Amino acid sequence: MIATLKILWNSFKMAMQELRVNKLRTFLSLFGITIGIFCIIAVFTLTGSLEHNIRKDLADLGDDVVYMQKWPWGGNGEYPWWKYMNRPEPEYKDLKPIQDKVQSASFASFNFESGNKKVEYGDDYMDGVTMMAVTNDFDQIQTLQILDGRFFANSESNSGTNVAILGFTIWDGLFPSPEAAMGKVVKVAGRDVKIIGVLKKKGESMIGGIGYDNAIILPYRFARTVVDERRFADPYILIKAKPGVSMDQLKDELKGVVRASHRLRPKEEDDFSLNEISTANDNLNAMFGAINMGGGMIAIFALIVGAFGIANIMFVTVKERTNIIGLKKAIGARRGIILMEFLLEAVSLCLLGGTFGLLLVYLLTLIINLSGSFEMVLSAGSVIFGLSISALVGLLAGFIPAYTASKLDPVVAIRSN
Repeated sequence: MIATLKILWNSFKMAMQELRVNKLRTFLSLFGITIGIFCIIAVFTLTGSLEHNIRKDLADLGDDVVYMQKWPWGGNGEYPWWKYMNRPEPEYKDLKPIQDKVQSASFASFNFESGNKKVEYGDDYMDGVTMMAVTNDFDQIQTLQILDGRFFANSESNSGTNVAILGFTIWDGLFPSPEAAMGKVVKVAGRDVKIIGVLKKKGESMIGGIGYDNAIILPYRFARTVVDERRFADPYILIKAKPGVSMDQLKDELKGVVRASHRLRPKEEDDFSLNEISTANDNLNAMFGAINMGGGMIAIFALIVGAFGIANIMFVTVKERTNIIGLKKAIGARRGIILMEFLLEAVSLCLLGGTFGLLLVYLLTLIINLSGSFEMVLSAGSVIFGLSISALVGLLAGFIPAYTASKLDPVVAIRSN
């Protein structure tokens, strides 16, 4: 066993020496496998990071929250928009029956958004701001990362007090610090509001969602005096399930309560939609399955090109070392040792190329992460997968040349030129 390991170690050192001597050949071989590994790992890293970021944004929206809206999510297949456009928008009066009668709901909040508002402080102002109106329990349903200050008290929400919470982009553009913003009075659409809270920076969402950074959040009863939500806004109701309650159970109970509230007859269709994050997750599973399949096919073709390059180089190497192979076999080297020698060289070459490919992917992740618009992660699993694929390609590409070398007749090999 020890003698075999020594022979393999010597074979490995010889292989490395050959790689150093034939620099151009080594470079061309490494280049092919490097590009192949870079393609396959970059594709899976990009799609994996994209899926991670999108699912993270979806999780922020709440996987135990139902969105009662006019329009349904989805759109797979036929989307009969003409049926939905005549539906009524959710109204504030829909909230109380839900709060009183839906036993599987823990919290519910009526909200609306109205864009392109102007927020002023002294001579400074911010244009294109989204005004969000929310009721009492909004902070119990959605995660608001408050940097300084607090959410609305029940008395402020119920009485329609003119108070506000500013998103990061707004307070950062109007004030030198979050502390400086607290207690100040700004104008929203010409109306004075007092700042009682500021939000941390959230960043852009991959799926749109609620853009807290560019928003000013107001109590609903005050906001409705600024904007008529029935004409100039997008109202919706958020309903959060109690712990242990399934989304199907919550939606079934909601449907019964809302249909009764809207006085719909048994044969009439719903005039509202109950949307949930799982619908988007199902669509994502299908989408990323197709993306991964397409990316995998592209990467496989790149690896095949690299594997042919390795096989070609190994055939040339066997041809150049025919005399040496004959001498080794003449002094007692077994076929298995010759086979392992060339397989080791092919695998070493591929692992080296794979390592360079992984380094390129790592540099790509650093460059993309520095831009700050997208979080890309090269996981340990991707590194192990890349090196494993490299070793496998080396074995497959080097087997036929190595097998050919192991079968050479020693006398014929020694006499060859």
